[in-house]
Amino acid sequence: MDNQHKPTPPSQDPAPPHSAEPRPRRKLVAGAIAIIVIGGLLWWHPWKSSTPGGASGATGASGASAASGGRRHGGPAAMANVPQPVQVAAAAQGDMPIVLSALGTVTPLANVTVKTQLSGYLQSVDFQEGQFVKKGDVLAQIDPRPYQNALENAQGTLARDQALLATARLDLKRYQTLLAQDSIARQTADTQASLVKQYEGTVQTDDAAVASAKLNLVYARITAPVSGRVGLRQVDPGNYVTPGDTNGLVVITQLQPMSVIFTTSEDNLPQILTQMNGDRKLSVTAYNRDNSAPLETGSLETVDNQIDTSTGTVKLRATFNNKGGLLFPNQFVNTRLLVDTIHDATIVPTAAVLTGSIGTFVYVVKPDNTVTVRKVKVGPVDGERTSIASGLAIGERVVTDGSDRLREGSKITIPADKPKGASGARGASGASGASGAGAASGASGVKGGHHGQHRSGASQASGQ
Repeated sequence: MDNQHKPTPPSQDPAPPHSAEPRPRRKLVAGAIAIIVIGGLLWWHPWKSSTPGGASGATGASGASAASGGRRHGGPAAMANVPQPVQVAAAAQGDMPIVLSALGTVTPLANVTVKTQLSGYLQSVDFQEGQFVKKGDVLAQIDPRPYQNALENAQGTLARDQALLATARLDLKRYQTLLAQDSIARQTADTQASLVKQYEGTVQTDDAAVASAKLNLVYARITAPVSGRVGLRQVDPGNYVTPGDTNGLVVITQLQPMSVIFTTSEDNLPQILTQMNGDRKLSVTAYNRDNSAPLETGSLETVDNQIDTSTGTVKLRATFNNKGGLLFPNQFVNTRLLVDTIHDATIVPTAAVLTGSIGTFVYVVKPDNTVTVRKVKVGPVDGERTSIASGLAIGERVVTDGSDRLREGSKITIPADKPKGASGARGASGASGASGAGAASGASGVKGGHHGQHRSGASQASGQ
């Protein structure tokens, strides 16, 4: 009886009825999970294959493989045979000026510092700073009263001495009459004649003193010695001025005409002198500092009388009317001296002429769109134009841009010679064909992948 009423241990208790699931229910849950996974894969793969990234990735892979294949089969030699795009120009016939360029300095023909020739107080200044004045115009006035007094004093002395001279001449005439009558000694007549000459010298000295006093009055009225433009005033009215003042009263600079002094090599001197000795006026054009705009056109005036042995150059002076006032004193300008003109010259762009180990050469374009190296002899150069003395015929085409990628026999292409619309259409059709093929192959691959995944999912589900 006691054994029947003992409690059973917890480990030996039988499992409750709800803890043990039946096996068919577990299979049903696993099958549902497999169906959900397979459905998700089927939905995700078609969406991914339809995105642009998939197609471009496939195309990029095929392009990369093609490029790697090209490098393996062609290499640098294949790239060298690719036509190089260049710009060309035909050699033309025309006139080529022989121009000598040099840096020059604008130098006025007259640059005068106006100073007083008298000492005195400056009463007035009769000019405005920067004013254009003509020769003889009044610039300033010095107090003339001391010099007026000196003039009157000199005139009084002159009048007195003239009276003494007149009296001496009358006495001499009497003495000569008495001497003819043998009434006086000859010595008395001779002494009177000497006195007359003495008074004549005194009167002459007095005349000079009067003229000097008059000149001082003229100097007290300061006038412009040359025509030109006055600068800044150096002294104000009321100051005591003297001839020893270093700065003077004002500086006058002649602006019209104006000259430019520049230098050229002694090697150019013979052809310049040849033209000047033939009574030809050589044209000179002055340009601004950056050589972009002409300022004035004039003519060569003269050549210096000696060559600078330290530099091997000679100075030249050109004159300009300077009506517009664009040439300013001490301004730096670029000068271009036209020495002569070569007619019917062969002219090419300066960019086409190259220099290498063989000397000066150009790349000549052949009819089959290849280039050949042609050695040429260069003539005068005028900025962006260069004359060819020998080695090139008129009408031949030369490369002006892109020559750094060329060599003998290189193939070229001239972009301007190709119809851009046709090449663009071909490129578009090729691109569309390639992208269509890539998209088709990508779609088929994706479709095959979907079927494979579908079969794999089905077998996995059946295995479970």
